[in-house]
Amino acid sequence: MAEESEKQNTSEVLEGSSSDEDEHNANGESEEEKAAKTFKDLGVTEVLCEACDQLGWKSPTKIQVEAIPVALQGKDVIGLAETGSGKTGAFALPILQSLLASPQRLHTLVLTPTRELAFQISEQFEALGSSIGVKCAVVVGGIDMMSQSLVLAKKPHIVIATPGRLIDHLENTKGFSLRALKFLVMDEADRILNMDFETEVQKLQRAALKDPVKCAVSTKYSTVEKLQQYYIFIPSKYKDCYLVSILNELAGNSFIIFCSTCNNAQRVALMLRNLGITAIPLHGQMSQNKRLGALNKFKSKSRSVLLATDVASRGLDIPHVDCVINYDIPTHSKDYIHRVGRTARAGRSGKSVTFVTQYNVELFQRIETLIGKKLPAFPTQEEEVMMLVERVSEAQRFARLEMKEQGEKRKRPKGGDGEDDDTEQSSGVRKKVKGGSGGRGGGGRKGGGAWRGGR
Repeated sequence: MAEESEKQNTSEVLEGSSSDEDEHNANGESEEEKAAKTFKDLGVTEVLCEACDQLGWKSPTKIQVEAIPVALQGKDVIGLAETGSGKTGAFALPILQSLLASPQRLHTLVLTPTRELAFQISEQFEALGSSIGVKCAVVVGGIDMMSQSLVLAKKPHIVIATPGRLIDHLENTKGFSLRALKFLVMDEADRILNMDFETEVQKLQRAALKDPVKCAVSTKYSTVEKLQQYYIFIPSKYKDCYLVSILNELAGNSFIIFCSTCNNAQRVALMLRNLGITAIPLHGQMSQNKRLGALNKFKSKSRSVLLATDVASRGLDIPHVDCVINYDIPTHSKDYIHRVGRTARAGRSGKSVTFVTQYNVELFQRIETLIGKKLPAFPTQEEEVMMLVERVSEAQRFARLEMKEQGEKRKRPKGGDGEDDDTEQSSGVRKKVKGGSGGRGGGGRKGGGAWRGGR
């Protein structure tokens, strides 16, 4: 497959809006059934139809029905769809079909706002293209540039990148050029445009998009019907107590808890571990390997609670999330839709609970206005919550000690990697917490409701 150096009109698929990614045969299935659409009806070639079948994609979703035929004609596409709607398949299938028809290296560039989403898209391409030998390269920050340069030197078919690291390679990696590119995808385009690369990306977009076809299957910001959404109005100082109470009440479920800062995600994760709850953090201050490790532990159900910043709110497809808790309310109302979209995916049901304190009532009202719903209050027993205050305060104190220890470790000269902040044995102080578990979070607590989260 020789690389073609001539410039060609790049066929674009621009992804984004109030949405994210990658669940199939779920939303809007009844309409598709009426139309009796199959991937073959959309013009997808036999070998890729078989790949879809092996992945369990029985019928195309709404956005796939709209976008795939247009993209197969070589037209530029702007796709808007709700969360969990199958947008990755909507751009991956036309790209792989084009690659089959005219094989070439460095055929496609997919731009994505987060590292985790880049790895997930790569997995999707490799799963769909396994029978045709497609080669992908993930180019994101937090990983050694030299090893990425070696992968790029082999000229993969598809490059999935975050904007910052891609710019680094375009400027510094000899021989790396995207002049022969056939497809450009901007996944979660609205989020990419909110990053520091807005000017560069908009130039790229203006140069690239020619008479785009807009495929919109969801014109307003919406959440799926099977999602039960609640709010809880509480004093700011008792947020941790209410969080522990809800985790106890819904024990046995899996949770993603969204925090507004890396520091808060780390602190709450340590506090919960001190109470014997199997929590693991995922945020931007962790190394890429730690982030992927945390995600994999949660996906494999060896950890039942993921404490995350908005790095995990976009596009990530974790099928077994039962409940999303907005510990810190999102500043941008649109981020609420992406956060709660981590649960109730592909026709399953799910819950979300948003913590509202005296300081952010207005932000909550904006969310209700955006989604066009008045949310019900989540039922809680204040007396039971207040019984947790003493034990939660003790766990908070030890979490602060651990945070301080970790901060000091990072300042020390390089002796260790200083990045054990998301391992269960992050420091010894947890053993001092009455009823806390010394090693991995499990049961091991005295009174106050047993925790049954899976390990």
